[in-house]
Amino acid sequence: MTTTTIPHSFRSVRPEPHEYPPAMAGYVAEAPDGDIIHTLSRQTAETLTLLRSIPESRGDHRYAPGKWSIREVIGHMTDAERVWSYRALRFSRADPHPIEGFDENEFVTNAPFSRIPLADLINEFEHVRRANIHLFNNMDEEALSRRGIANGFEISVRALAFTSAGHEAHHVGILRSRYL
Repeated sequence: MTTTTIPHSFRSVRPEPHEYPPAMAGYVAEAPDGDIIHTLSRQTAETLTLLRSIPESRGDHRYAPGKWSIREVIGHMTDAERVWSYRALRFSRADPHPIEGFDENEFVTNAPFSRIPLADLINEFEHVRRANIHLFNNMDEEALSRRGIANGFEISVRALAFTSAGHEAHHVGILRSRYL
């Protein structure tokens, strides 16, 4: 995949706090430094290696009662990727209409993750993430700088890319420390 669409320097600059809502600050902070396209690509390879090392028999494991299972964590990661890429697509195309928020707990509660093989959930995450890498890679600086309203808060497209990377880092950290 080529990454010459926009200047690397712009893609490497962490979004300013005014580019995202306070609720996303932790995810933006958790995103590794560097060109966000390279980060998303490198991170995907590392995450897939980890996820594919988990045996199917552990898919329903929860580290505590009431917590999501490993399957649900992976499904949630995929859902969040989809939601944020949809926002990024709309805002990058200068769509002025606000987008409603989503309740990740309701998404998980109403998803069929418990009956989907772990390998299928992992493959789905991979395909969604790779599609998102292409989406962000093909945006120019103007598109990445555009903003929109999601869940009542303004956010830039670039901040959505960093949020995605930080969200993945967050959940991979939880998988490593509490599930595995």
